[in-house]
Amino acid sequence: MNATAAVALVNVTKVFRQGRRTLADRIRRAPDTRREFAAIDGMNFAVGNREVFGLVGPNGAGKSTAVRVIATLLEPTRGTVEVCGIDAAKHPRTARRRLGVVLGGERSVYWKLTGRENLEYFAALYHLPPRDISRRIEEVLHDMELLDRADDYAERYSTGMRQRLSLARALLQQPAVLLLDEPTSGLDPRSAERLRMHVRRLRDAGHSVLITTHDMAEADQVCDRIAIIDRGRVARLGSPADLKRLVRATQVARVRLGLPGSARDCDLLETVGGFATVADKAINGPEIEMTLHLAPGVDLLPRLVEAGTRHGATIRGVDIEPVTLHDVFLAVTAPGESG
Repeated sequence: MNATAAVALVNVTKVFRQGRRTLADRIRRAPDTRREFAAIDGMNFAVGNREVFGLVGPNGAGKSTAVRVIATLLEPTRGTVEVCGIDAAKHPRTARRRLGVVLGGERSVYWKLTGRENLEYFAALYHLPPRDISRRIEEVLHDMELLDRADDYAERYSTGMRQRLSLARALLQQPAVLLLDEPTSGLDPRSAERLRMHVRRLRDAGHSVLITTHDMAEADQVCDRIAIIDRGRVARLGSPADLKRLVRATQVARVRLGLPGSARDCDLLETVGGFATVADKAINGPEIEMTLHLAPGVDLLPRLVEAGTRHGATIRGVDIEPVTLHDVFLAVTAPGESG
């Protein structure tokens, strides 16, 4: 284990069973036909102290399962999870005292209570010393910019305010590690940016933060390091800059072409593949959209016009931009898994 890590996973696997086994099946001692599948499969990574660590990947890749295993809500089938050097499986209560958790999709505040009453309830639930409760509530309300609405009912809060109240709840016991599962999901751009600002402040204040997200731009903005998760495993891990260097290109082109009925997209793709790497493609009726990785010095437009003329294709749109984490995501994850 990494002795300095805030969170460390070593060869962690979580197996679930799909299907139903009824009481009647058990009484009859019928064979168990449920299929086993590994939501996470030999996962390894470590979150450093004072670091924002991102988990990104397609839907079903295992990100949320990994968060729930770290939070001790799920027990790993195999492997070891440590939180601040504590074995989370052997000492879950001790590990939980180091954790603040905001899970995606959870209704983690009571709408019929005010913001302040919600925090008073959770402070008692967390066994905070009574003499500290009032001070801690004021501090987290101030940090999450909720003091002016603290005595309003949570049902009157916007989605962004409720998410900040959830984060305030997670901060009550001053955790060393924060686990945030899709914290900006469903937020408008301004509220999402506000929450990202709070994540950066928490890191600067000494917290370690593990965040899951589908937003590649968000991961690029807030994460010091990122693990791209695919099929329950870590496909790639590194800083945003390191990951972008995995794409052997200096620019990325998003190209949209119209195809006549007689054209064969495979022939067009073969021609385009002669001067660019086709990282992704989608065929929508008579149109084909491609993501192309361009090596240094490639003059795309003349070659694309030549390829279009040869195969009777019409250029309907070309956008050229620098390499992003989105391109890394497409390059290292399996196709067809992100629906």
